[in-house]
Amino acid sequence: MWDSNGVWDTVQWRRRFGRTATGWRVIAMRWRWMRSHRAPGRIRITATQWVALVVFAALTVTVAVGVGWPRERSSLPAEVVAVARDRLGALTVVDRRPAAGRDYERDAFGPAWTDAAAVAGGGNGCDTRNDILERDVSVTARTAVASCPEAVAAGTLTSPYTGRSMSFRRGRESAAVQIDHIVPLAYAWDLGAWEWSPDRRWSFANDPANLVAVDAASNQAKSDLEPARWMPPLRGFHCQYAVQIVVVLAAYGLPVDAPSRTILDGVLAGC
Repeated sequence: MWDSNGVWDTVQWRRRFGRTATGWRVIAMRWRWMRSHRAPGRIRITATQWVALVVFAALTVTVAVGVGWPRERSSLPAEVVAVARDRLGALTVVDRRPAAGRDYERDAFGPAWTDAAAVAGGGNGCDTRNDILERDVSVTARTAVASCPEAVAAGTLTSPYTGRSMSFRRGRESAAVQIDHIVPLAYAWDLGAWEWSPDRRWSFANDPANLVAVDAASNQAKSDLEPARWMPPLRGFHCQYAVQIVVVLAAYGLPVDAPSRTILDGVLAGC
């Protein structure tokens, strides 16, 4: 829902539709709003709007709790797919994943899950990991921790990478649910993030548009692999995964390696 200033109001949306509302319905609403507020002529979407679009796409990880992700063809609004394909076509293409100008440094992206990044949710009193758990997990209990006064203590996650439902419980078993960077940090580093300012890297590492809660096994299997070498086991999630990768790359001005571009183009063609 949008407030009087044209800003997306998550609280109102949850009150009206609940956590189980269809995520892509939100995207369609956002798309209609942007079209109705544009000047006549060619559609122009800013980088900020692109990031917002993916944030709302990421909300769909909450809709499958108790239902499971589709195992065949995924159905997305045609306009969302069309825009993603347009963005993919506009990306700079490099022959292959380049060797970075210097060795990858995780610390260059700032403290893990810092709340001090200039992104949606930054500075809200909860670290990024807890923000994503709150968004993606069907929460059954909360607790106060040093990094968040109302952290998720227990709940259920349907991993978008596998479609399997799993329990989350804070403590020794919490590592079963992990937060994945859809565009891996090391991949972004190799594509040019090594030249970014520290603030830009901190934002990239904590941007909700580039984060999703998944099962640990999938996250570890993916590691820092690009789309040419890894796609989610659940084919029904490929379309959304491809859309989010393309939009994040475009929003941050990153190129794409040619083999990954071929994979992404093929996925989007079948959405």
